[in-house]
Amino acid sequence: MKKTTLMKIFLRSFFIHTTLNFRRMQNLGFAMAIIPLIREWRLEQKDSEKIMTRHVQMFNTHPYFSAPVIGSVVRLEEEQAGKGEALDVIAIKQSLMASYAAIGDIFFWGALRPFASIIAVMSACMGLIVAPVIFLLVYTPVHLWIRLKGFIEGYRGGKKGFEFIRSMDLPGVAVKIRWLSLFILAGSVIWLSCGYWPFVNTFSVIVKLTALAVVLICLILIKKGISQVYIIYSAVVIFILISWTGFIN
Repeated sequence: MKKTTLMKIFLRSFFIHTTLNFRRMQNLGFAMAIIPLIREWRLEQKDSEKIMTRHVQMFNTHPYFSAPVIGSVVRLEEEQAGKGEALDVIAIKQSLMASYAAIGDIFFWGALRPFASIIAVMSACMGLIVAPVIFLLVYTPVHLWIRLKGFIEGYRGGKKGFEFIRSMDLPGVAVKIRWLSLFILAGSVIWLSCGYWPFVNTFSVIVKLTALAVVLICLILIKKGISQVYIIYSAVVIFILISWTGFIN
């Protein structure tokens, strides 16, 4: 397949959400993306209809991961030469769209976008007028790279195109980004509430850092499998003891 045709297919994948509908979701956008493939092959009408018919069926995934799916599907269609029922094409398409949707929601909506937003808000609080641009610089390159690289690897791998996405371990990266966002957010709250470092109220900083440490300890205990009820009761007992000690003094 010509590189120009592949580029057209990739660029069309950016518009997969423009025809979103409640019946079959992104199916029209997916079908539109593979039209250059049909045009290059110059198939007979009945063969073109077969391809379009199977690609206007239900399809829904994360929009940023549509390009990797399309890349794998284009390779499989190429191997089938546009003929036959292409059961492998349908199976791969249906299996990838669900897993990619979950990965995309976890990484982009649940981790990267909040992280970029925190950086942009902090920049705005510092008086930087380019805060919206900073958001785009943090967020945009990542999804553009995953779109392009995913499409290329999907086309190269075909049935095994998913290995590129799996190798990145995006859910694991999302967890690290969330922890980083938490520390940055906590630090920004302390910085904004206490003022600049030369004029910081040291006691106020210690109190806020202690509160943050307590929250993090509770999160770790929950991840270790300790019941939240026990944590709440323990916190109540500790607060009562602290209050009673202060009353005695």
